[in-house]
Amino acid sequence: MTDPSRRSSGLRSWFSANGRLEFVLTLASVTLLTGACLALILVPRNAGPLQLATDEAEVLDTTEGIDDPRLTPVRRELQPFGPILVRRVAAGGEADALLVAHPGHRADLDVLEHELELAIADVSAAWGVDWNRAPVIVVAGTPTEFTALTRAAGATTTADVAAVSLTGSYAPGTRPTDQRIVFNPDARRRVGDEGLATLLRHELTHVATRGATTDGAPLWMLEGYAEYVAQRGQGTTFSQIAPTLTTRLRAGALPTELIGDADFTGTDAAYAYESAWSTCAFLADRYGPATLTELYKRLATGPQSPAAQDAAFTAVLGASRAELLDGWRAWLRGRAV
Repeated sequence: MTDPSRRSSGLRSWFSANGRLEFVLTLASVTLLTGACLALILVPRNAGPLQLATDEAEVLDTTEGIDDPRLTPVRRELQPFGPILVRRVAAGGEADALLVAHPGHRADLDVLEHELELAIADVSAAWGVDWNRAPVIVVAGTPTEFTALTRAAGATTTADVAAVSLTGSYAPGTRPTDQRIVFNPDARRRVGDEGLATLLRHELTHVATRGATTDGAPLWMLEGYAEYVAQRGQGTTFSQIAPTLTTRLRAGALPTELIGDADFTGTDAAYAYESAWSTCAFLADRYGPATLTELYKRLATGPQSPAAQDAAFTAVLGASRAELLDGWRAWLRGRAV
């Protein structure tokens, strides 16, 4: 017969042992869970498949509109390079423009945000308001990212390119809507705040005119017009806008022909852009800004042979190529001082 006191002692020992076991198991479970949580916190954000953000904590510097469908492809392309800032800017379009950059380029966004509404108004004053006045504007964080963002759209860029305007596919005769401007990360450092504002107007002009522009149109008109719109009314002098051209003019070297497309790449690109600007500035001065815009629309419809350009000059300006060139050279002489 079992002694009741011994049975009671045995039960106490059994419960005590199991209590210790439960305590050990509980402690082990807590330790494992804590370690798992720490591992989840410390694991890199880009480990595994890239996940798009779904809450405001993922996008800094904004509290609304982060589900804008225009932002989705931008976030997909930029998030592998780090967190992003997003700002919405009401600039007169049907929707707000979006400004996007990484935290290290907050100052760039400050300048662009401050200048955007006025820049869009300046472009609209020259071109009209029938264009996408709500673009997405991105400041790349590194040269590698700049290349990746522009190459994804089929653009070829170099370190010397300050900014690029990109347009998605659209039906001819319709207004493009999927448009983006991408700035080189060094653009503001190179040209300063005022220069960045001029670049913004230049690229916005390309955005505005894209629906009327076909690939292969003469670059002297496409780039010259964009720079004319960017510079007009800004109070800058001829020599400030075109220092390379000014130097050559003062040395007695007048242009003999409109600048060719091939001249816009290579070591003489600065002169090509300045020459194109001066041609358009002359045309606006002589024939009026509206006539310059009309000539743009005539020449921007695709590749133009010399004969086709001559026909456009006659139809729009009432002048031959020779008369245009003579007038342009005389206008340049008066500014090479």
